[in-house]
Amino acid sequence: MKPTYCLFLFSLIFLACNPSTSQTTTAQEVPPPTEEPAPSYSASDTPTLAEAQLDRALEDYSQAIFASGCFWCTEEVFERVKGVKGVYSGYIGGEEGMRPTYSSIGTGRTGYAEAVVVYFDPAIVSYDLLLEFFYASHDPTQLNRQGPDVGTQYRSGVFYLNDEQASKARAYQDKLNSTGKYDQAIATEITAASTFYLAEEYHQNYYPQHPENPYIQRISRPKVEKFAKEYAQYLEKA
Repeated sequence: MKPTYCLFLFSLIFLACNPSTSQTTTAQEVPPPTEEPAPSYSASDTPTLAEAQLDRALEDYSQAIFASGCFWCTEEVFERVKGVKGVYSGYIGGEEGMRPTYSSIGTGRTGYAEAVVVYFDPAIVSYDLLLEFFYASHDPTQLNRQGPDVGTQYRSGVFYLNDEQASKARAYQDKLNSTGKYDQAIATEITAASTFYLAEEYHQNYYPQHPENPYIQRISRPKVEKFAKEYAQYLEKA
């Protein structure tokens, strides 16, 4: 996460999406290192974007919300892109008014997905390019899973914030489907964004802080490195 927590920002309240049922996961549930145990959070402790103490410098930037499996990996992918000013992991897409926690969404029954909100400078990187990076950095044909992570909480999704984003996302997905690039149809949902809840603090900037985590080593790192190799010209760091 490029900026540090400091001042109040504003909320992202939009239309809710429909939850669905799923199985639970096993692979991502590698616990954080013992020297930094996961804190115990109640539902009331999970902040919305409005309640979170974020850097006010992000106020003037555009936003995009994507879900592509484990948010540890998704966050790291977008952190590396030139023009991206901040990335935060969180939860979106579940029942409005029900504050999600990592343990609750892990059941696969809340309707929430692990996601990231990306703050970006459109003068440097366009939403169109962010869409390309999103689809290229995961397998969008997998329904309610990414690799070993199974459940609706790991679904692929574009959560648009305005009509322009919705139109661009649908057009790009239609284009990808028409190219025959994938053997199966793309399963990514394109849905109006509902409330984005920030994930617990220990999830933020998790990838670079925990390189020794087995999940990071086996699952996240190969995906990030593959993306970095293919899109090196657009990245601030390899």
